[in-house]
Amino acid sequence: MKIATYNVNGVNGRLPVLLKWLAETQPDVVCLQELKAPQEKFPLSAINEAGYDAIWHGQKSWNGVAVLAKQGIGMEERRRGLDGDDDDLQSRYLEVMVRETVIGCIYLPNGNPAPGPKFDYKMRWFERLAAHSEMLITSGKPAMLVGDFNVMPTEKDVYKPEKWVDDALFRPEVRAAFFDLVNQGWTDALRHLYPDETIYTFWDYFRQAFQRNAGLRIDHFLLSEDLVPKLKEVQVDKFVRGWEKTSDHAPVWIELED
Repeated sequence: MKIATYNVNGVNGRLPVLLKWLAETQPDVVCLQELKAPQEKFPLSAINEAGYDAIWHGQKSWNGVAVLAKQGIGMEERRRGLDGDDDDLQSRYLEVMVRETVIGCIYLPNGNPAPGPKFDYKMRWFERLAAHSEMLITSGKPAMLVGDFNVMPTEKDVYKPEKWVDDALFRPEVRAAFFDLVNQGWTDALRHLYPDETIYTFWDYFRQAFQRNAGLRIDHFLLSEDLVPKLKEVQVDKFVRGWEKTSDHAPVWIELED
């Protein structure tokens, strides 16, 4: 099974790019982030015509997450949102079950500027995610956390790390929160197969970042222990970042043995 994550940076504005990528690569399951569309504006008809079912959690102008699955695979929603803050209305977490595997689609807050209220919200959200993910990892069910974590875990994951030391994606407490999450029993799929390679998933639109490969690795797959032996491949579809009117992220995918 091929499972992908893609921060589309606007599902309606980037719809031609999304549909082209789906047609060319045919992932079985796709986690989307940053829909930037209210619930009623999700392009369900176009997604269905492309051969996919969809569950989505939209929000006007910002955020939004969705999971697509090839028609016939079957997908069941388990939850939307995280416990711990009844006042949090941001659409950032969607959890589904696909073939006995729990998939949590994540759009973790950016947190800039740091320090400040947005950074505090990011750290609180991380705490809520950690509380939920611990329940997942101890449940005994195969599970994965997938999406845009807005974290570069190590210096390997960022071009010129010295320029990012005060950024909310790279501050020590953010990286520590990521590794506290991993240490619950999750495996970073890309680093499991490619521990030393320079691999990025995001390139800014400015200063020819993509052309210079001045990127970041902020889109991640965390796998529960029982999924790790089934992991066959992890790849970044970097070529999509070079298309016209594309997202500043590239799709990332893993392949698991059925």
